Amino acid sequence: MSDDSDGDRDGGEGRRDRLPGKGERLADWADGRLGLHQLAKSQMRKIFPDHWSFMFGEICLYSFIILILTGTYLTLFFDPSTTEVVYNGSYEPLKGIIMTRAYESTIDISMDVRGGLLIRQMHHWAALVFVAAMLCHMMRVFFTGAFRKPREVNWLFGWTLLMLGIITGLTGYSLPDDLLSGTGLRFSQGAILSVPIVGTYLSFFLFGGQFPGEDFIARLYPVHILLLPGIMLGLVVAHLILVFYHKHTQFAGPGRTEKNVVGVPFLPIYVAKAGGFFFLVFGVLAVMGAVATINPVWAFGPYQTHLVTTGAQPDWYLGFSEGLIRVMPGWEIDLWGHTLQLGVFIPFALFPLVMALIAVYPFVEAWVTGDRREHHIAERPRNRPVRTGLGVAWLSLYGVLLIGGGNDIVALQFHLSINAITWAVRIGFFVVPVLAFIVTRRVCNGLQRRDREKSLHGRESGTIKRLPHGEYIEVHEPLTRAELYKLNLHEQPRPYELGPRVDGNGVARKFTVRQRVRARLAKAMYGPGTYVPKATVEEYQALHAGWHESERDTSAH
Repeated sequence: MSDDSDGDRDGGEGRRDRLPGKGERLADWADGRLGLHQLAKSQMRKIFPDHWSFMFGEICLYSFIILILTGTYLTLFFDPSTTEVVYNGSYEPLKGIIMTRAYESTIDISMDVRGGLLIRQMHHWAALVFVAAMLCHMMRVFFTGAFRKPREVNWLFGWTLLMLGIITGLTGYSLPDDLLSGTGLRFSQGAILSVPIVGTYLSFFLFGGQFPGEDFIARLYPVHILLLPGIMLGLVVAHLILVFYHKHTQFAGPGRTEKNVVGVPFLPIYVAKAGGFFFLVFGVLAVMGAVATINPVWAFGPYQTHLVTTGAQPDWYLGFSEGLIRVMPGWEIDLWGHTLQLGVFIPFALFPLVMALIAVYPFVEAWVTGDRREHHIAERPRNRPVRTGLGVAWLSLYGVLLIGGGNDIVALQFHLSINAITWAVRIGFFVVPVLAFIVTRRVCNGLQRRDREKSLHGRESGTIKRLPHGEYIEVHEPLTRAELYKLNLHEQPRPYELGPRVDGNGVARKFTVRQRVRARLAKAMYGPGTYVPKATVEEYQALHAGWHESERDTSAH
């Protein structure tokens, strides 16, 4: 019996070998036409480095997914209509009040739809976290030089995502048609009207006539739920594809070079960690949506053109533009029969200008340095004092203008004069970024000096030793090769120079404006005083050779 059964099993196994199952045949068919097997085989074991700062990019991705999920749920109940109705729902304080159908549906979502308020608040919190995580992610990329070749295009993708995220947040913030969002829309319409020549036409086009118009919510709605998210989804996919293609940056360390990646494989370790982190982000946003009230539209009431909310504030990521306009003097000029509102137009134009400078910075730095090599090792911010100073200066400028955007709230909470706050912000706009840049550069130089001393003399051990002639010294522990490698791997580029102004024949050389600008920028970024020369091998060997000789002399005595 046993021999026969073994023969049956062998025959069955042979038949299975000859006749693959339906699933296997389907997989073979798909692989023959799509080549998925080789792609998966090469990418599923892709190595990703591990560092806490890399989580900012993951938070961006996960909050974006949560935005899509919660936004899809909200679209089932929101009505983007400006048709006026009389509210007769379950929220007693608003009964009998005339409002648009958009505002009524928002109240219904908050009060009557099961889980509606939780989902709506999760959606709003996820939007705030999404933009904050994008800003932190871009700052990590900026400070570590991860935007250098070959990642300039990915930097532009991330910058575009940040701008689209801000615009998407503004459109979503304006949909409920409550008094707060209506005030924000009125603010935006005033900024649009300040654009010379075409401002009026742009306003009529966007709002469908005189503000607030009849169609603005119906126009914002598809832009918010379809157009902008669709573009952002495409950019996210392109961004991730480039991350896979170029491989992830990593910080300097033993065994880490420009041609390899040290970390964990995509499957199964990275996927398991990423999955757990997604549910952690989801849980935190759920808790925030459950316990922290945000945008209570029922407390503001429906928008009416003759009313303005006290303490109306935009979401934090628009505080930059709000602060610019609030603290700008009310300048206006009459030109050819037209009044130009410079007090509004200059701040309105300055915001995209500052953002554009951030977008082109990688290309400017590459042009100044003339570096065309690929870079996969992230830099320590202290080793690029000028770049780090510029980043901190921008962040300090944003903080100053954020205070200006909430000058009324700050004045109320701290019992200060709103005029004093406004003037402090006006002065701080010019002074604080300069001070932040100087202080940051000096801090970076100080950290570089500490690294240099540590590389040459070693780590302070706390052990005190008495020499034969009575002198007390502290014994320093030499650093390991790995620590020395980490401290001294970075490059210190020499600035581009124009060279002698007269050639060998005594003829004056001509320099173009482009060359002069590049030379001045290079001197400012990498010239004398911008960084501390790192320890060299010769200095280290000479110093330690002297130590060894003194130790031998001490032993002889």
